[in-house]
This record gives sequence, structure tokens and C-alpha cells, in this order.
Amino acid sequence: MNNDIDAGIDTAAANNATVWAVFGDLMAGLVGAFVLILVAAVGMQLDLTDQLKTEVLHRETLEQALADPLSTGRITLQDGRIGINSSVLFAFNSDELQPEGRQLLKSLTAPLRSYLSDRNEILMVSGFTDDKPMRGGSRKFVDNWELSAQRALTVTRTLIDEGIPSSMVFAAAFGSQQAVASNADADGRALNRRVELSPLPRPSSPAQESASRE
Repeated sequence: MNNDIDAGIDTAAANNATVWAVFGDLMAGLVGAFVLILVAAVGMQLDLTDQLKTEVLHRETLEQALADPLSTGRITLQDGRIGINSSVLFAFNSDELQPEGRQLLKSLTAPLRSYLSDRNEILMVSGFTDDKPMRGGSRKFVDNWELSAQRALTVTRTLIDEGIPSSMVFAAAFGSQQAVASNADADGRALNRRVELSPLPRPSSPAQESASRE
């Protein structure tokens, strides 16, 4: 009888020891996993901090390079987008670049090229108009869409002529869409007639996407 009791006690103790051993292994595994996650999180945080510092440095560099036209009000800089009022670049309802506009674009070329190269980005040149229909006297353009497209193309070609590689820049037209001010008065319409230069991430090529999956 006593032997049976002793055997039962030994078996229970052995089972308990096994359970605690398994529990200990499990806890050790969980602690190890937690440490790995913590290390990965800290690493990601450091990477994000470095990326943020680099982004701030690039933005400050661009702002310093554009300090003169910014101070004179010839351009604006908001959320990384450079805005240029159309009156600086073009005569009313025209897509022919004025001398002042060409000189301004020439002064922007070097800092923009450096900024885009450092970040491996491309530049979208966007044309915008107010919402007033094209006047009957202007037969060159069908509507505001066409005017905004031709102005964007003119600026794009000028930037390329001044030294920005064609692979770094493209044109887009928005017509009267995406207004930044009310079209109800002349001042608002003047603000809406603009060209914007917007640095964007460069799209990945199929070869790069394939390589990243391997």
C-alpha cells in the first residue's frame, strides 16, 4: 500500500517537474520572442528617426536654395510643392514663356536637380487655371484643360533645356480643378492660375519589383 502511495507521489512529482520544465521552456521562448520584437522595434524606430532627419535636411536644403525667389514672392513652397503664379510665367491666356518666367525657371533648375537626385525622385509639373471659359478671341486653345496642359509642357521643356534630365520630369494638366482659392473674385482667380512643381517618389520598374521579391 505504502509502495503504491510512494509510487503515485513519485509519478505526480515527475509529472509536475515535466510540466514546469515545459512551462519554463515556453516562458523562455516567449521572453526570447519578446526580446527579438523589442530589438526589431528599436531598430525600426532608429531607421525612422534617421529617415526623418534626412527628410528634414533635404527640405531645409531645398528651402535654402529657393530662399531668394521665396523672399520676393515669385514662388511659394507648401508641403514640398513649389507654386508659381501664372502671371510670372505667362501672359493672360498664353503658353509662351515670358523672359522673367524663363529666368526664374533657370534659377530653380540646379537646386531642383540636386534635390531630385539626392532623393531619387521625379518632378511633376502641373498646370492649373481659373474656372472662366476661354474667351472667343483665343482660338489657340479649346478650353482650360488644353491651356493648363500646354503651360505645363512649356515649363517642363524649359526645365529640361536648362539641365534637368527628361527622365526626372513630366507634365500634368488639371484645368480649373483643385482650386486653391475662390473663383468668385479676381484675386482668387489669379491665385488659381498657377503652375506647381511637385517632387514625387520614382515608380519602381518591373525589374526592381522582381529583384525585391527574390
